[in-house]
Amino acid sequence: MIEIADHTRIVSVAEMQLLEKEADAGGQSYAAMMEQAGTALAEAVQENYTLSGDGTVLVLSGPGNNGGDGLVCARHLNDAGYQVRVYLWKRGGSAVKEERAGSKRRKRGSRMRVDPPEDYEGHLGKLVERNVPVHNAEEDEDAVQLRAWLDAADVVVDALLGTGANRPIEGELAGILQQVAEVRNSRPLHGKFSAGEAGPEAGDPKAQPPLAVVAVDVPSGLNADSGALDAATVAADMTVTFGCAKTGQFQFPGAGVLGELVVADIGIPPELTADMRTFFLTPEQVGGLLPTRSRNSHKGTFGKGMAVVGSVNYPGAAYLSCAAMGRVGAGLVTGAIPQPVWVPVSSALAEPTWILLSHDLGVVNETAAANVTAKLGEYDALLIGCGLGQESATRAFMERLLLRNHRRRPSALPGAFVPSDGQAVEDGQQGSDTNSSTDSPFGTIRRRDQLPVEGPLLPPTVIDADGLNLLAQLEDWPSLLPADCVLTPHPAEMARLCGLSSVQEVADNRWELARKRAAAWQAVVLLKGPYTVIATPEGELAVLPVATAALATAGTGDILAGAITGLLAQGLSPFQAACLGAWLHGRAGELCEQRIGSAGGIASDLLTLLPAAMNELRE
Repeated sequence: MIEIADHTRIVSVAEMQLLEKEADAGGQSYAAMMEQAGTALAEAVQENYTLSGDGTVLVLSGPGNNGGDGLVCARHLNDAGYQVRVYLWKRGGSAVKEERAGSKRRKRGSRMRVDPPEDYEGHLGKLVERNVPVHNAEEDEDAVQLRAWLDAADVVVDALLGTGANRPIEGELAGILQQVAEVRNSRPLHGKFSAGEAGPEAGDPKAQPPLAVVAVDVPSGLNADSGALDAATVAADMTVTFGCAKTGQFQFPGAGVLGELVVADIGIPPELTADMRTFFLTPEQVGGLLPTRSRNSHKGTFGKGMAVVGSVNYPGAAYLSCAAMGRVGAGLVTGAIPQPVWVPVSSALAEPTWILLSHDLGVVNETAAANVTAKLGEYDALLIGCGLGQESATRAFMERLLLRNHRRRPSALPGAFVPSDGQAVEDGQQGSDTNSSTDSPFGTIRRRDQLPVEGPLLPPTVIDADGLNLLAQLEDWPSLLPADCVLTPHPAEMARLCGLSSVQEVADNRWELARKRAAAWQAVVLLKGPYTVIATPEGELAVLPVATAALATAGTGDILAGAITGLLAQGLSPFQAACLGAWLHGRAGELCEQRIGSAGGIASDLLTLLPAAMNELRE
């Protein structure tokens, strides 16, 4: 399997609250967690942003624990020499006045409730002692002070609302966020910067740098469970989240406003998160899955993969999927294709060997199942589906291939393993007594020796595209899947497999649907889309944090399926191959966007970028 690093785990808001409660009970207090959170936040600002000459950091601090984290951050930044200003919302002007008067009162409470053990006024007092400018929104008529501080700021720390907020933003808070957006939009393009990049024109010391926004846990207005966004939300350049990543940070539209996501340690013991099995993929994780490439090797060392793909309408699918298998390192690739497709595909792609399949008007037919089965024992991985078409002949092929290679159950069940043509035997194979069949109310019951002789089982298999659409047409299709199988549906294909009436039903519940169906179907399910999810029958769910419009073009799915199959051929498990294949595919898409743009790239542009993505991981 894949080792899950603690900082890659993804949790819901309720799960995060429980982790904090258990950590507190175990000795890591809420006050200590807040201190670590604010310290990590300050370190992230220091590591990524160097202020211009008169630039300041403006911390916008709200009423919750999120706001307390911001106050701790402000203290550490001040101590590090930054010019810091703090603007309070919903904290009460009296609190600041009391601190300035020297009040040292401390309320006791819980981070799970409104007040942490060391209350917010305590953190305010430490700022006042340091002469850090602090202003309260309720005392700022027409937001004059806010606007002046925003105009002078290089960095804004958004600590207004945290993961527990789920109400619409309105009133005073909406006005604060609108001011941030207006000032930011008046500046050059935002992002990381240093003092040397202070102006839009090199060497202009008077021009202000971009206004960077650093969000605390989530940008204010982002639902940390669903990823839903309030209209007032200001996108961040960086989001520093604490303990674990949150589910809403990996679901759109929320995922699109985080900027760079940093997961900061706040001292939660690793044993508390050990059973949490949802995580996001990182280069370090998937890089460890790359097959080793010994100099003392030959093509057989790196596996043999067969792809049953293509038709007269979709010859390109055969080209792209077979080429991708080779581009991720499979030693030998064989395309099993309808005979009329062979000339155009083999002319474009010289490296694979070919099996020419029987066909009906350019699509594989039922007889082709025997051609494929005869060769299966020679291969380490199989791909079925890219560009096959959905004609009745192809459906018959799919059913016959799966039936031929189905792992037989220990007893003969009513109606079991009877081919679609109703014959009790396959290809002339006869039982010892063909007249001993018995009709019953449950269908035809056949003796074991009348069942088709078991042929070679399918090797680890990827089913994609039309292969999935054909599966959805077969009765009880999950029982026909091979033991090691990866299904790679896009949302519409997933809806068909699940018997759902709309794609929206898939979009509304991608994670849980993938996880539940992987368990029910006993297969790895890779549900494609922005931030692809990969689920195992055992309950793991990996999220690929990649979304690029460069992949939104015909044929890229064929390349993904081929890449996964090529990795299966090299000995990776289905889950490993799906995770690494998805990463390489996504990274190739990002490289394509960098080199060509988000529009204009075509699927074949990804082929040479797959090895480039692999080399990045090796480096």
